[in-house]
Amino acid sequence: MSKPQPTMRTALGKVRGLGSAKHGAGHFIAQRVTAIALVVLVPLFLITLINAVRSGYDGALAYVADPFNAVLILLAIGAALYHMRLGMQVVVEDYIAKHGTKAVLLILNTFICVVLFAAAAYAVLKVAIA
Repeated sequence: MSKPQPTMRTALGKVRGLGSAKHGAGHFIAQRVTAIALVVLVPLFLITLINAVRSGYDGALAYVADPFNAVLILLAIGAALYHMRLGMQVVVEDYIAKHGTKAVLLILNTFICVVLFAAAAYAVLKVAIA
């Protein structure tokens, strides 16, 4: 009979069955996917936006009213805010020691990102639909 291999997991970790791959890997992948999405979305958004702004206020309104551009704007803002939320979550979890403060900051982080996206979506949809 073979000897069991020693592990570096704590007894509590063995009981819970939670290793670093149970939660951290998903967070890591989400951070990388949003970064890749932003590498594509932000330059595309900025190039089209610069062309729209060159034609003045009416051109900018027409730019946002175009369905393709409205979706592009919402995707870029959504990906940026989600990426920001994930990054700030890591900073708070790594550098804030007090559990109460950490919980409040994590909730505030999510709340601010949701409110900013809702405001951006409202503004884009108001222009696009009107």
